[in-house]
Amino acid sequence: MRSDNWTVPDDIIAGPKVRELYQRIGPAYRWLVIATVMIGSFTTLLTGTIINVAIPSIMGAFGMGADQVQWVSTGYLAATTSFMLVTAWAIEAFGMQATYITAMVVFLLGSVLGGIAISSEQLILSRLIQGMAAGLVQPAAMLIIIQVFPLSRRGMAMGIFSIGVVLAPAMGPTVGGLLVDNLSWRYVFMIQLPLALATIPLAMLFLPTREATGPRTPFDWLGLILLSLFTAAFLYGLTNGQRFGWSSDKTVLIFALALTSGVSFVYWESKTANPLMDLSIFKVPAFVAAATVTFVLGIGLFGSTYLIPLFLQTVMGVSPTDAGLLLMPAGLAMAAMNPVSGFLSDKTSPRLMIIIGLNVFAFSSFLYSGIDLNTGFVTLIWWTIIGRVGMSCIFPSLNAAALKALPFSQMGQGSGVINFLRQLGGAFGVNLLTILLQRRISFYSDAFISTQTASNLATEDTIASVRETLAQGGVAAAHQTPMAMQYLAQTIHYQASVLSYRDMFLMIVFIFFLSMIPAWFMGGKEDPQMPPGPPPGK
Repeated sequence: MRSDNWTVPDDIIAGPKVRELYQRIGPAYRWLVIATVMIGSFTTLLTGTIINVAIPSIMGAFGMGADQVQWVSTGYLAATTSFMLVTAWAIEAFGMQATYITAMVVFLLGSVLGGIAISSEQLILSRLIQGMAAGLVQPAAMLIIIQVFPLSRRGMAMGIFSIGVVLAPAMGPTVGGLLVDNLSWRYVFMIQLPLALATIPLAMLFLPTREATGPRTPFDWLGLILLSLFTAAFLYGLTNGQRFGWSSDKTVLIFALALTSGVSFVYWESKTANPLMDLSIFKVPAFVAAATVTFVLGIGLFGSTYLIPLFLQTVMGVSPTDAGLLLMPAGLAMAAMNPVSGFLSDKTSPRLMIIIGLNVFAFSSFLYSGIDLNTGFVTLIWWTIIGRVGMSCIFPSLNAAALKALPFSQMGQGSGVINFLRQLGGAFGVNLLTILLQRRISFYSDAFISTQTASNLATEDTIASVRETLAQGGVAAAHQTPMAMQYLAQTIHYQASVLSYRDMFLMIVFIFFLSMIPAWFMGGKEDPQMPPGPPPGK
């Protein structure tokens, strides 16, 4: 079939190279593009959570302490977050195809390096490499999808694409637990290789080459250095502030570095001719509202995904594999609902879908605020499913609405910024909730301990009951009282932990209700309007 047999629809906003591919392949091109970038996104996102359950094994293999092993997660997260803003420049300078393929090749190299690591330094380096590659893939995927679908169908397209985006983090803990329990921690690096290899030839066939023909825009190296310093210092400070002490000289210096580099980055980006982040996109009110909701969404999604397995393992004594299995049904439910909610956002109002989703997720977190040691596993699964259904109402609508507010020339920047803020929100949320959780546990523990006096009849009855049970079990009288006191201390700690987790889920409820304010300013349903189209070429 000749390349001129297919006509490019008038309602898509795309560059010449994308239009050429559409003319040659036809309407099926849209779905081939989604399949291509979905595989790459799934592969790179899977590695973000699959490693978490392997951390204890990695510590044992290399004799790493907590201060060193945290860079396995923090380093990856910092690299991913920073490089999301590189995507717009890379696509303009080298084209979508070259950027995507290079990212996947680099990701492959990082995965192999981690799988064969013989030292902790090599392992951390491999995670940094994986993170840099992963940071390029997600914004690139969003950018190509919005070019091949019209405004009236972008919500549905984002919903379908989000299937892979949400399945990967949901499957990561389960797959990682199975690999670690049955094979070796090294396989958490190797399992992504077949998918990463498969997406490269697809990208060569279906992703466009460089649109521009003129000289490449100079890269903002200083901007990247300042952004990387800010991200790494900010995340490192949040992660270790509790351990170092929040008022210690080391913590103050770390946050001073983060503040200085962050302010310097914003100042430099406002002055340089070729910024890594085009700050002018924040002059668009609808985009600012979407960006704010995106940041809060990252807090809720990553924070709840962190809190739920942690509660199961540290308080209820559930194994890592079983804790991961709890999130699996919810991930599947979210994947199934994403296309439906995306379709509805095209037919109704993205703002309406987002507000509904925020309410549903807040309701799920409110249910979790009643959690205790007797809460059934099936009940927890249903509570998690409700929350993920709420998320499915938000994701497609939010991504589509954010980029809809921008002209074509700024969509690359917008895609990078939206992904950057969601990732940064997730990192901030996880660390903030961890900090507050520990403080609440200390608060409740101190409060309970202060009531354990000789005049407390409930305490005396508990100790007497435990001593009697121990005596019936043949424990010597000399050991009965110490063991009863140990049991009492453990009970206090568990109760303090339960109440603290409840507080964290209530905090998520509060944060999501606050996010409805910027969500309201995203605008309602309106007829799709064609923003300024792409230039014919450079």
